Amino acid sequence: MTHVQAVKAFIVEEFLPDVPVGELADDLDLLENGIVDSLGLLKVIAWLEDRYGIDADTVDLNPESFTTVATIAAFIEESAPETAGAA
Repeated sequence: MTHVQAVKAFIVEEFLPDVPVGELADDLDLLENGIVDSLGLLKVIAWLEDRYGIDADTVDLNPESFTTVATIAAFIEESAPETAGAA
């Protein structure tokens, strides 16, 4: 499963249970469209810590990194210990 697929599955399971995963666009702004709010953002960050071993205390948690599925997947690529530095 790619990072994009994993992020989509998580977003749908937690925030959009009535939407098929395939209908969630990679570039849909999750914050602007009210899908993820500030508390939801904390849930996303906790999931990233659990699933990918990302330490929220040691990475830059720029809100722009969490606006879309694509930006979250890019954040994982840059921040996850198992993917950091992999090309």
